Amino acid sequence: MKHIGVVAVSTEGASLCYRTICLEGAALLGPHTHPEISLHNFPLGAYQRLIDRDQWAAIGEMLLESAHKLVRAGAELLICPDNTIHQGLDLVRESLPAPLIHIAEEVTREARDRGFKRVGILGTRFLMEGPVYPSRLAAAGIEHRVPNPGQRERINRIIYDELVRARFLPGSLAYFQNVIRDLASDGCDAVALACTEIPLLVGETDSQLPILDSTRILARAALRAAAS
Repeated sequence: MKHIGVVAVSTEGASLCYRTICLEGAALLGPHTHPEISLHNFPLGAYQRLIDRDQWAAIGEMLLESAHKLVRAGAELLICPDNTIHQGLDLVRESLPAPLIHIAEEVTREARDRGFKRVGILGTRFLMEGPVYPSRLAAAGIEHRVPNPGQRERINRIIYDELVRARFLPGSLAYFQNVIRDLASDGCDAVALACTEIPLLVGETDSQLPILDSTRILARAALRAAAS
Protein backbone atom coordinates (compact mmCIF):
# COMPACT_ATOMS: atom_id res chain seq x y z
CA MET A 1 0.00 0.00 0.00
CA LYS A 2 1.10 3.54 -0.72
CA HIS A 3 2.07 5.86 2.11
CA ILE A 4 -0.46 8.72 2.50
CA GLY A 5 0.74 12.19 3.41
CA VAL A 6 -1.81 14.47 5.06
CA VAL A 7 -1.17 18.19 4.53
CA ALA A 8 -3.17 19.25 7.57
CA VAL A 9 -4.57 22.72 8.24
CA SER A 10 -7.31 22.58 10.89
CA THR A 11 -7.16 20.05 13.71
CA GLU A 12 -10.74 18.81 13.61
CA GLY A 13 -10.94 18.34 9.84
CA ALA A 14 -7.59 16.57 9.64
CA SER A 15 -8.49 14.35 12.60
CA LEU A 16 -11.78 13.25 11.03
CA CYS A 17 -10.02 12.48 7.75
CA TYR A 18 -7.29 10.49 9.53
CA ARG A 19 -9.82 8.53 11.59
CA THR A 20 -11.87 7.73 8.50
CA ILE A 21 -8.86 6.33 6.65
CA CYS A 22 -7.91 4.17 9.60
CA LEU A 23 -11.38 2.91 10.47
CA GLU A 24 -12.55 2.29 6.91
CA GLY A 25 -9.17 0.85 6.03
CA ALA A 26 -9.75 -1.85 8.60
CA ALA A 27 -13.13 -2.65 7.05
CA LEU A 28 -11.54 -2.89 3.60
CA LEU A 29 -8.18 -4.49 4.42
CA GLY A 30 -8.72 -6.41 7.62
CA PRO A 31 -8.66 -5.80 11.39
CA HIS A 32 -6.29 -3.04 12.54
CA THR A 33 -5.02 -2.56 9.00
CA HIS A 34 -4.68 0.70 7.09
CA PRO A 35 -2.11 2.39 4.86
CA GLU A 36 0.90 4.06 6.40
CA ILE A 37 0.01 7.69 7.16
CA SER A 38 2.11 10.74 7.95
CA LEU A 39 0.67 14.14 8.89
CA HIS A 40 2.26 17.57 8.94
CA ASN A 41 0.49 20.63 10.29
CA PHE A 42 1.53 24.27 10.39
CA PRO A 43 -0.72 26.14 12.86
CA LEU A 44 -4.11 27.15 11.50
CA GLY A 45 -3.42 30.69 12.68
CA ALA A 46 -0.45 30.98 10.32
CA TYR A 47 -2.67 30.09 7.39
CA GLN A 48 -5.52 32.27 8.57
CA ARG A 49 -3.41 35.42 8.73
CA LEU A 50 -2.57 34.93 5.05
CA ILE A 51 -6.17 34.09 4.11
CA ASP A 52 -7.39 37.29 5.76
CA ARG A 53 -4.88 39.24 3.64
CA ASP A 54 -5.83 37.36 0.45
CA GLN A 55 -2.22 36.13 0.07
CA TRP A 56 -2.94 32.86 -1.71
CA ALA A 57 0.48 32.55 -3.30
CA ALA A 58 2.10 32.62 0.15
CA ILE A 59 -0.42 30.02 1.33
CA GLY A 60 0.57 27.85 -1.61
CA GLU A 61 4.21 28.08 -0.60
CA MET A 62 3.38 26.98 2.95
CA LEU A 63 1.43 24.02 1.62
CA LEU A 64 4.30 23.13 -0.69
CA GLU A 65 6.73 23.18 2.25
CA SER A 66 4.38 20.91 4.20
CA ALA A 67 4.16 18.53 1.24
CA HIS A 68 7.94 18.31 0.95
CA LYS A 69 8.22 17.46 4.65
CA LEU A 70 5.73 14.62 4.14
CA VAL A 71 7.50 13.22 1.09
CA ARG A 72 10.78 13.25 2.99
CA ALA A 73 8.94 11.18 5.61
CA GLY A 74 8.03 8.68 2.90
CA ALA A 75 4.63 9.84 1.61
CA GLU A 76 3.80 8.68 -1.91
CA LEU A 77 0.49 10.47 -2.36
CA LEU A 78 -0.89 13.63 -0.76
CA ILE A 79 -4.23 14.88 0.51
CA CYS A 80 -5.22 18.16 2.12
CA PRO A 81 -8.36 17.87 4.27
CA ASP A 82 -9.19 21.58 4.08
CA ASN A 83 -11.41 22.94 1.32
CA THR A 84 -10.67 26.66 1.64
CA ILE A 85 -6.91 26.23 1.43
CA HIS A 86 -7.18 24.53 -1.97
CA GLN A 87 -7.33 28.00 -3.51
CA GLY A 88 -3.64 28.29 -2.61
CA LEU A 89 -2.90 24.63 -3.27
CA ASP A 90 -4.11 25.00 -6.86
CA LEU A 91 -1.34 27.57 -7.43
CA VAL A 92 1.44 25.10 -6.57
CA ARG A 93 -0.12 21.82 -7.66
CA GLU A 94 2.29 21.34 -10.54
CA SER A 95 5.22 21.75 -8.13
CA LEU A 96 4.07 19.20 -5.56
CA PRO A 97 6.57 16.40 -4.95
CA ALA A 98 3.91 13.65 -5.06
CA PRO A 99 0.47 13.18 -6.65
CA LEU A 100 -2.38 15.09 -4.98
CA ILE A 101 -5.91 13.81 -4.50
CA HIS A 102 -7.93 17.03 -4.81
CA ILE A 103 -10.87 17.39 -2.46
CA ALA A 104 -13.10 19.41 -4.82
CA GLU A 105 -12.44 17.04 -7.71
CA GLU A 106 -13.45 14.07 -5.56
CA VAL A 107 -16.62 15.79 -4.34
CA THR A 108 -17.49 16.72 -7.91
CA ARG A 109 -16.92 13.14 -9.05
CA GLU A 110 -19.22 11.89 -6.30
CA ALA A 111 -21.90 14.43 -7.22
CA ARG A 112 -21.71 13.43 -10.88
CA ASP A 113 -21.80 9.71 -10.10
CA ARG A 114 -24.88 10.19 -7.91
CA GLY A 115 -26.61 12.18 -10.64
CA PHE A 116 -26.94 15.50 -8.85
CA LYS A 117 -27.69 18.51 -11.05
CA ARG A 118 -27.52 21.50 -8.67
CA VAL A 119 -25.37 21.42 -5.54
CA GLY A 120 -25.45 23.85 -2.64
CA ILE A 121 -22.00 24.68 -1.26
CA LEU A 122 -21.44 25.22 2.46
CA GLY A 123 -18.05 26.21 3.83
CA THR A 124 -16.07 29.20 5.01
CA ARG A 125 -16.96 32.53 3.45
CA PHE A 126 -13.69 32.36 1.51
CA LEU A 127 -14.64 28.96 0.08
CA MET A 128 -18.24 29.85 -0.74
CA GLU A 129 -17.14 33.03 -2.51
CA GLY A 130 -13.97 31.54 -4.04
CA PRO A 131 -13.05 29.59 -7.18
CA VAL A 132 -12.31 26.09 -5.82
CA TYR A 133 -15.68 24.45 -6.52
CA PRO A 134 -17.53 26.45 -9.23
CA SER A 135 -15.23 25.64 -12.16
CA ARG A 136 -15.02 21.96 -11.30
CA LEU A 137 -18.75 21.55 -10.86
CA ALA A 138 -19.44 23.48 -14.07
CA ALA A 139 -17.01 21.27 -16.01
CA ALA A 140 -19.04 18.27 -14.86
CA GLY A 141 -22.27 19.91 -15.98
CA ILE A 142 -23.42 20.60 -12.41
CA GLU A 143 -24.87 23.94 -11.28
CA HIS A 144 -24.11 25.34 -7.85
CA ARG A 145 -25.67 27.68 -5.34
CA VAL A 146 -24.34 29.35 -2.19
CA PRO A 147 -26.23 30.87 0.75
CA ASN A 148 -27.03 34.58 0.77
CA PRO A 149 -24.42 37.06 2.12
CA GLY A 150 -25.83 37.17 5.64
CA GLN A 151 -25.94 33.40 5.83
CA ARG A 152 -22.38 33.15 4.53
CA GLU A 153 -21.14 35.43 7.30
CA ARG A 154 -22.98 33.49 10.01
CA ILE A 155 -21.73 30.13 8.69
CA ASN A 156 -18.18 31.53 8.61
CA ARG A 157 -18.45 32.60 12.26
CA ILE A 158 -19.78 29.20 13.30
CA ILE A 159 -16.88 27.48 11.58
CA TYR A 160 -14.15 29.66 13.07
CA ASP A 161 -15.67 30.37 16.48
CA GLU A 162 -17.07 26.90 17.13
CA LEU A 163 -16.31 24.01 14.80
CA VAL A 164 -12.53 24.36 14.52
CA ARG A 165 -12.52 24.59 18.32
CA ALA A 166 -14.52 21.35 18.64
CA ARG A 167 -17.69 23.13 19.79
CA PHE A 168 -20.81 21.59 18.25
CA LEU A 169 -23.91 23.44 19.41
CA PRO A 170 -27.58 22.55 18.83
CA GLY A 171 -28.39 26.12 17.79
CA SER A 172 -25.72 26.03 15.09
CA LEU A 173 -27.03 22.73 13.77
CA ALA A 174 -30.50 24.27 13.57
CA TYR A 175 -29.04 27.21 11.64
CA PHE A 176 -27.38 24.92 9.11
CA GLN A 177 -30.63 23.02 8.73
CA ASN A 178 -32.45 26.25 7.89
CA VAL A 179 -29.80 27.19 5.33
CA ILE A 180 -30.06 23.74 3.72
CA ARG A 181 -33.84 24.15 3.50
CA ASP A 182 -33.30 27.45 1.69
CA LEU A 183 -30.93 25.76 -0.75
CA ALA A 184 -33.52 23.07 -1.38
CA SER A 185 -36.07 25.80 -2.11
CA ASP A 186 -33.58 27.21 -4.62
CA GLY A 187 -33.63 23.94 -6.55
CA CYS A 188 -30.58 22.20 -5.08
CA ASP A 189 -30.77 18.43 -5.05
CA ALA A 190 -27.71 17.96 -2.80
CA VAL A 191 -25.50 19.96 -0.46
CA ALA A 192 -21.71 19.80 -0.30
CA LEU A 193 -20.31 20.07 3.21
CA ALA A 194 -17.27 21.81 1.79
CA CYS A 195 -15.62 22.54 5.11
CA THR A 196 -14.03 19.51 6.70
CA GLU A 197 -15.48 20.32 10.14
CA ILE A 198 -19.13 20.67 9.09
CA PRO A 199 -19.68 16.86 8.95
CA LEU A 200 -18.90 16.80 12.67
CA LEU A 201 -22.03 18.92 13.19
CA VAL A 202 -24.33 18.00 10.29
CA GLY A 203 -25.04 14.35 9.48
CA GLU A 204 -27.09 12.72 6.76
CA THR A 205 -30.17 12.46 8.98
CA ASP A 206 -29.92 16.16 9.89
CA SER A 207 -30.23 17.39 6.33
CA GLN A 208 -33.25 17.82 4.10
CA LEU A 209 -30.92 17.25 1.14
CA PRO A 210 -28.48 14.41 0.45
CA ILE A 211 -25.05 15.47 1.67
CA LEU A 212 -21.66 15.32 0.01
CA ASP A 213 -19.31 14.92 2.98
CA SER A 214 -16.06 16.32 1.62
CA THR A 215 -13.95 14.99 4.51
CA ARG A 216 -14.99 11.38 4.19
CA ILE A 217 -15.11 11.50 0.39
CA LEU A 218 -11.46 12.60 0.39
CA ALA A 219 -10.46 9.99 2.96
CA ARG A 220 -12.09 7.20 0.97
CA ALA A 221 -10.45 8.37 -2.26
CA ALA A 222 -7.05 8.33 -0.52
CA LEU A 223 -7.72 4.86 0.83
CA ARG A 224 -8.61 3.54 -2.62
CA ALA A 225 -5.56 5.16 -4.18
CA ALA A 226 -3.24 3.82 -1.49
CA ALA A 227 -4.60 0.30 -1.82
CA SER A 228 -4.56 0.19 -5.63
